[in-house]
Amino acid sequence: MDLVDSHCHLDAAEFDGDRTSVIERARAAGVRRQLVPAVTAASWPKLREVCRASPGLFPAYGLHPTFLAEHRPADLDALGEWIERERPLAIGECGLDYFVEGLDPQEQARYFDGQLKLARDTGLPVIVHARRAVDAVTASIRRIGGERGLRGVVHSFSGSPEQARQLWKLGFMLGLGGPLTYERAQRLRRLVASMPLEFLLLETDAPDQPDAGIRGQRNEPARLLRVLETVAGLRGQAPEDIAAATSANAERLFGLPAAA
Repeated sequence: MDLVDSHCHLDAAEFDGDRTSVIERARAAGVRRQLVPAVTAASWPKLREVCRASPGLFPAYGLHPTFLAEHRPADLDALGEWIERERPLAIGECGLDYFVEGLDPQEQARYFDGQLKLARDTGLPVIVHARRAVDAVTASIRRIGGERGLRGVVHSFSGSPEQARQLWKLGFMLGLGGPLTYERAQRLRRLVASMPLEFLLLETDAPDQPDAGIRGQRNEPARLLRVLETVAGLRGQAPEDIAAATSANAERLFGLPAAA
């Protein structure tokens, strides 16, 4: 099986003690390629080295909204220079977060809009965080990119079917992971059961968002198999078919090279 984890933070400190073993377990589970998005400018060099050290890891560089206190206006210019030099497959993680208290919406929007403009100008896809902010994120994508001027994925999607349809019209995919495995996530499970498969990406968001089988524990990319099994069960399709389709989606969106 050839799976793509479209969103995992393998550069996180939680993996510093056993990163090699984590990657080996992922490969043994069939997770052969992973997108690793950044969160702050200070994290870009470590992220680059982590991805260089292991085939199948692909960095994305960006400024995450929940780390707003660590961002500086000059970081946007630095991001443009970094992307021009490093040639990543995507920009992100970027977006809006209206759940965490104390994050100024206008400051978030300034960094998000700047990264969307950079994605538009470079032609790179964006990896978007949208927590209780799907409508605002969609409006920004439409305003800056027009109807199809941007492309990317809204990761850990938790919105409504109508919000999903609006994103599909703009050419965006949905990334789904551990939250889908919980029985209480009925709206999300209904969406996955019926949505067009061409818009679906699988993710873990490791070390965060553990699936129902490891509630409260550190998540890791090998657990993508649990997400795959849940999606396959909800749709009544073979896991191999879901794996092939979602990997092809990731290849199409990010320009991923074939697995080694």
